Amino acid sequence: MSQEETIGVYIFCGIQTDGQEEFGQLEIEGEVRKLYTIGYKDAAMVAADVPMKIYHPNKDNLLMHQNAVSQVMKKNKTVIPVSFGNVFGSKEDVAVLLENLYPQFQKLFPEIEGKIELGLKVIGKKEWLESQVSGNANIEKMAKSVQGKSEAASYYERIQLGGAAQKIITSLQRDMEKEILAPLEEIAVTAKKNDPIGEKMLLNASFLVEEDKEADFDQRVNDIHDKWKDKVEFSYSGPWPAYNFINIRLKVEDA
Repeated sequence: MSQEETIGVYIFCGIQTDGQEEFGQLEIEGEVRKLYTIGYKDAAMVAADVPMKIYHPNKDNLLMHQNAVSQVMKKNKTVIPVSFGNVFGSKEDVAVLLENLYPQFQKLFPEIEGKIELGLKVIGKKEWLESQVSGNANIEKMAKSVQGKSEAASYYERIQLGGAAQKIITSLQRDMEKEILAPLEEIAVTAKKNDPIGEKMLLNASFLVEEDKEADFDQRVNDIHDKWKDKVEFSYSGPWPAYNFINIRLKVEDA
């Protein structure tokens, strides 16, 4: 049998279920595949049969993985996420993995049952950020000192200028924690602050929220956005499984 004909099992996430379930079909690199479960006791892995190979984390493949989990969440909200690209040699291999993970799953299921993850990124608008930096008296003085000088002559002054500007951004990030993160944490079960992506991002946070409080959380996000919309942009996403609150990240060698 050729490499192309060898079929493996790609796993997407874990769920709590007592029986066999199906979650429709999914297109994986141009081929339509069925999503089904491989079970052990009251737990199961959601899987699909795929060619046995390495799946590269390009945009289409990452979206495919995300879409599969989203399909599962429409039917089963208690989802334990599995990292991208895990392909096993057989259903038996997945069953062995699930049996090994079952004690962790038993602990995690009640912790995440009825809960979803929501994400919020806060990006400063260019004009507002520039006004915050340029309006600082110390920075204005430093900026004037480098005007008309060559880059070589003002090298260390420019480093100081960049450092001073970064301090202001850091201060704004602390403000966002007080003004945006803190009031949202009041509604969430828990929250996690992630590293900013890019120079203009002032907050990158994930929230674990009770399903029945999602509407309240959405309203709080909208209220805060109305207050800050002239200065920042919001990128609000979800609901997702608890990616940022579960530390199971499978690798093929775990099997």
